[in-house]
Amino acid sequence: MDWGGPSFVIAIIAISTAGWIINNWIRAKHGYDLEDEWGGKTTVKRDDAETKRLKAENRELHDKLDAMQDRMIVLEKIVTDRGYTLAEEIEALRDVPAPRSGSSESGVPLDLGTKKETSA
Repeated sequence: MDWGGPSFVIAIIAISTAGWIINNWIRAKHGYDLEDEWGGKTTVKRDDAETKRLKAENRELHDKLDAMQDRMIVLEKIVTDRGYTLAEEIEALRDVPAPRSGSSESGVPLDLGTKKETSA
């Protein structure tokens, strides 16, 4: 290959043009502004209806997330404020006698509504 001949110059021009085309294709695919022949930027026209739909969907999802966070706060308050503890459940299980092997009961009833009073 002759490095100073016209085929080398044409190869450089072809590689540069292919690189420019691939660069613009990738930019267009990901929604970036495109470069024109003189190094300026050309803004891609975006679909306004699609943008409005996506913004509405985003707002709806944020509202759902806010509602879920509010519900989670309420559930945390219920669990922590009413004294609902695992220790009380375990103590309630210890106080109930175990069913006999021949009985028809399939479970142990829990009486979590009443607390035992201790004398001090």
